[in-house]
Amino acid sequence: MSNTGQKILVVEDEPDIRKLIQYNLAQERFKVSEAEDGEQALKFLQRDKPNLIILDLMLPGLSGLELCKILRDRPDTAHLPILMLTAKAGEADKVVGLEMGADDYLPKPFSPREMVARVRAILRRSESSNSAEAAPAYDKGELKIDFRTYEVFARGQLVKLTLKEFELLRYLVQNSNRVLSRDQLLDRVWGGETFVTPRTVDVHIRRLRKAVEKDDRKPRWILTLRGVGYKFDEKALAE
Repeated sequence: MSNTGQKILVVEDEPDIRKLIQYNLAQERFKVSEAEDGEQALKFLQRDKPNLIILDLMLPGLSGLELCKILRDRPDTAHLPILMLTAKAGEADKVVGLEMGADDYLPKPFSPREMVARVRAILRRSESSNSAEAAPAYDKGELKIDFRTYEVFARGQLVKLTLKEFELLRYLVQNSNRVLSRDQLLDRVWGGETFVTPRTVDVHIRRLRKAVEKDDRKPRWILTLRGVGYKFDEKALAE
């Protein structure tokens, strides 16, 4: 995948960090735009749409988490890839970022080389999804998925999913009734170059259940096999 023409929006209030990110991405031939806060980022997105956003968690005014939620709630930015930066290293903060819809997170201080690798991995997955040849829609029982338009209907209602949630659901339904380990899901949905842990899978499974299950506390479609992994129970769609 060529980086030429790929646009990155960096939303970060610390000038030194913005400069570091801009320099290293420009060296890789990305086109980089900058915003100091969430409000500036929203104004930029009204004029242009980047291929990816690097978003700081702690911003003055509109926080990174609030901005992430706004973007995920809007149809035109619901699938826009987001790499979240956080100065907090605690697991809880990482989980909150993922639950809000970030595709990946990068704790500060970070290696510029690692940052570039994550950006490339996220863009590669996004490009692969967007350029996939037309696939037949999944239409069984109470679940309908259009793999071309990224629309998902559960019990006749349109549900909003992030790009990562959609990819996870697609892989689960394409492997219905098959037990998939966390490592398998990490490899097929997140890719080998992303620095994520099995906990990432659990967070996205929980969010996916909230979106498509009738009662996410008693899931019928996306089942957990303790100590093994997850399974999509296709038979439950007809129940």
